Amino acid sequence: MITWLLKPSELTLKGENRKSFEGALKSNIQRLLAKVDEKIKYKFTAGRYYIQAAEEKSKEIENILSHLIGISGWARTITCEKTPDAVLAACVEEGKKLYNNGVRAFKIDARRTDKSFPLTSYELCCEGGNAVTNAFCELEVDIHKPQDIIRIEIREKAFVYSGGEKGNGGLPVGTAGRGMLLLSGGIDSPVAGFLMASRGMSIDAIHFHAYPYTSLEAKQKVIELSKLTGAYCMGIHLYILNFTKVQLRIKERAPYPWTTILLRMAMMEAAEKAAKKIKCKCLITGESLSQVASQTIENLTCTQSRLTLPVLRPLIGFNKEEIIKKARQIGTFETSIQPYQDCCTLFSPPHPVLHGDVNEANDLYEKLELPELIDEALSDYELIK
Repeated sequence: MITWLLKPSELTLKGENRKSFEGALKSNIQRLLAKVDEKIKYKFTAGRYYIQAAEEKSKEIENILSHLIGISGWARTITCEKTPDAVLAACVEEGKKLYNNGVRAFKIDARRTDKSFPLTSYELCCEGGNAVTNAFCELEVDIHKPQDIIRIEIREKAFVYSGGEKGNGGLPVGTAGRGMLLLSGGIDSPVAGFLMASRGMSIDAIHFHAYPYTSLEAKQKVIELSKLTGAYCMGIHLYILNFTKVQLRIKERAPYPWTTILLRMAMMEAAEKAAKKIKCKCLITGESLSQVASQTIENLTCTQSRLTLPVLRPLIGFNKEEIIKKARQIGTFETSIQPYQDCCTLFSPPHPVLHGDVNEANDLYEKLELPELIDEALSDYELIK
């Protein structure tokens, strides 16, 4: 059996609301891991969560932990009795693991929640360091620049571990309402969904395609992006709308430089209608200020001008390099750059309006007579869970 120690993120800041956030995180952990093994054992204490499972399940469990939002980190840990001899023996075992991994400089970090333990935290650090260096003379203690740290926690039992993995941080998904993500096939929108999930928001997604002008491969790419993003979001419901008739109407009737802004307005209107039906409290987009022509402050004002729900844009101040870095981190980048055209780039004008007037935008939009076409698209959506 293996024991993992999980460290919750941010929950200590929640004061009187802390218990509800802790409960949400516990529920998320149990819900995800129930798919792996119903025999997994759990223990939840103040500031630490523990999972115990068979070693053959470790790969699946650690994959889930790497996607879990709400923890600052996790590690495999040795669990032993609260006696100095048992703790020092566990330190030596961790020292052996460090040595085998090529570590030569380490330090001990000890925390003693149970003050009845006979050694103080400082004494644990000293004696633990001595035990490891006596067992492995090639290892040395370096408190300023260690290659790794052996951590000791004296709680209801003693826990000794090293290494560990950094978690995604954030607040447990499901603690901040539900939002509707406008998911394109690009780099930005999956990152936006991940960032809002990191603030505790449950995510649904809507995608607009224009078959046969956009390919079935482009649609499949978005489905794959929703799976990758959904791994962090406790799952996603993806609503796919055929927007071909809407786009053709805009192409036929709108001034060419305005087509991108008017398409964005139609998408926002459709997304808001869908969001209200499933009780989402906001829309989420991957827009970044002035990244492309439709994302100047004037054009953003135009595209959201007909909405009553708030539009959250978590990437608004990010540059492209920062967005790409985050996309690589969450594993969506390679899928996002697959060369399949989505409907956002379909019929794009070579010289779009850069600073649209909101009144002119709405006058042009009204002349398109789109509500019936939008409702038709909404009535014939495809839902993928």
